[in-house]
Amino acid sequence: MKVITPGSTIGIIGGGQLGRMSALAAANLGYKVHIFTDQKNSPASHVALKTTISDYSDKEALYTFAKNVDVITFEFENIPYKSVQILEDLSLVRPGWKVLHVSQNRLREKDYINSIGIPTAPYKEVRSYEELEAAFKELKSDCILKTAEEGYDGKGQFKVKNETDLKELWNEFQGDLGVLEGVVDFDKEVSVIVARTEDGKTKCYPPVENVHKNGILDETIAPAKIKSSIAKNAESIAVKMAGELELIGILAIEMFLTNDDEILINEIAPRPHNSGHWSIDASITNQFEQLIRAVCGLPLGNTDAHSNSIMKNLIGTEVTLWNKYIEDPNAKIHLYGKNETREGRKMGHVTTIIPNKS
Repeated sequence: MKVITPGSTIGIIGGGQLGRMSALAAANLGYKVHIFTDQKNSPASHVALKTTISDYSDKEALYTFAKNVDVITFEFENIPYKSVQILEDLSLVRPGWKVLHVSQNRLREKDYINSIGIPTAPYKEVRSYEELEAAFKELKSDCILKTAEEGYDGKGQFKVKNETDLKELWNEFQGDLGVLEGVVDFDKEVSVIVARTEDGKTKCYPPVENVHKNGILDETIAPAKIKSSIAKNAESIAVKMAGELELIGILAIEMFLTNDDEILINEIAPRPHNSGHWSIDASITNQFEQLIRAVCGLPLGNTDAHSNSIMKNLIGTEVTLWNKYIEDPNAKIHLYGKNETREGRKMGHVTTIIPNKS
């Protein structure tokens, strides 16, 4: 197993807050970080040794980037997988392009999850109004029409009900490939983050409960208030999926827990995840350090939580609430340094530690 030692340079594709927090974790372990992003003044660039600003498909820029780093990882999925293939020919990339290829397309993702024997919500591929109409009749429930790619935080998603004008909806959708998902009557939405090394060692973070508002994660309750048997099942699913994907890095898996205690997979993300932010302040090893450990071939850290916690996203103008949270001695504030506040944009988060009662 190849070990990337401290003092080496880690290349991170993407300049958002996940890259920022990964760079900070890398610095704590003695690594330098080179960010590759298509955005100027990105949050990650503020804390990195070097930043390349270029289109993700610029072959010359990719070549130069790869030659100046020792290992490459990424902080989001909306990168052309062919660009990652180019990088793999030039440098060590963890996780590899195949994981990215599966996770960045909802249809491929769901087909793959089902192919390895793990259930999802019912879904249908749709490429036209006629296919949408037929799929809605077959699913026989309220549905959500989603873009196959580049949808996140509620973007590219449309509710479909009996009274919905499907023709008008398809015209609004403006895509050539969609996924129609049946709405699941679930008790909780939970997620598990699993780390896996090149030699197949894995560690899971405890399942957490996620609460959404307007399609965006609002709060994460860590740990989730679920039966221990369900928690073990959720972790075993995460470990299986990481192994099947031959993951080197970390993988977040969003799950629906039904009223019958069945677990259905919603989405996967082969990188740090919003629902793992609590780990920075309430876990022995946070998800960002764990990513660095995994991609550099270091032993994985302890994922146990040392405290219960609630993570609250600061979305849009909620970032101004920092001066309220700063008054709480148990609140840990993380602001991402974004220069423009927009509705629905994640500007930071705050994790409130719940003290143990003696």
